[in-house]
Amino acid sequence: MATIGVKPVLPPPLTSTSQPPPLFDGTTRLYVSYSCPFAQRTWITRNYKGLQNNIHLVPIDLQNRPAWYKEKVYLENKVPSLEHNGKVLGESLDLIKYIDANFDGPPLFPNDPAKKEFAEQLLSHVDTFTKELLVSLKGDTVQQSSPTFEFLENALGKFDDGPFLLGQLSLVDIAYIPFVERFHIVLAEVFKHDITEGRPKLATWIEELNKIDAYTQTRVDPQEIVDLFKNRFLPKQ
Repeated sequence: MATIGVKPVLPPPLTSTSQPPPLFDGTTRLYVSYSCPFAQRTWITRNYKGLQNNIHLVPIDLQNRPAWYKEKVYLENKVPSLEHNGKVLGESLDLIKYIDANFDGPPLFPNDPAKKEFAEQLLSHVDTFTKELLVSLKGDTVQQSSPTFEFLENALGKFDDGPFLLGQLSLVDIAYIPFVERFHIVLAEVFKHDITEGRPKLATWIEELNKIDAYTQTRVDPQEIVDLFKNRFLPKQ
């Protein structure tokens, strides 16, 4: 894995005036946006498995994205995508599984049948989880989001051999944390509400994740999250 405590120097995002990298030259590239929670999943997975030298990070400016990205790389024109072995793959949940299965590094999916079954249940629920949180932003956010975080608190009690959703860190934690990170910030800063209050397992989960460089190196500037929320969801003055 990456050297502990060292903040990597990140390449600047490519814009509409940027030239494309030498596509399909045998280099494995992970196309991301630094602010995108879906891309963050794949970025964390790459980091945790120690693949910084094997999977090159290519950040895209989504507000001013280069035309060649859609034309030559990924027709869907979104991130993340992975250029590997002459093809380009997409969809973040598929990609974190693909990276885990096809590259060296610490495994992020369990072999234990009970954990594997629970992992699949949680991965199949994560889209519902994020939609519920997004819907809550349009109403009484604190009240409406409470059952969603309660679901996570209960899920964290399933296994007692570690603080993560399957006990030990896995793809499941990586699938959920980008969205919890953002809502933790927004509810604290905008609504003055702590999502971990009365949820000790959730508090420990976040605390333990924040000890993992592979994750903390991908975290978004909290002010950027707050500004984005205010621009999208609060009425203009």
